[in-house]
Amino acid sequence: MGKDTNLMSEKLKEEIAKELGVYDEVKRPGGWSNVSSKTCGKMVKTAIEIANRSVER
Repeated sequence: MGKDTNLMSEKLKEEIAKELGVYDEVKRPGGWSNVSSKTCGKMVKTAIEIANRSVER
C-alpha cells in the first residue's frame, strides 16, 4: 500500500495555516518545509476539529 500524502486539500491546509498565523512561512521559498512539525501537529488537530464540527451538523 502506498503512502497517501494528500489527505487534506491545499485549500484547507492554507486556510488552517492562515488561522494559525503561519501562512507567510508557507509562501516563502521552501513552502511547507518551513513549517515546524509542532505546527503541523496543530494543523492536524484543527482539521480534525473542523471535521468533527461538520459531522455534528
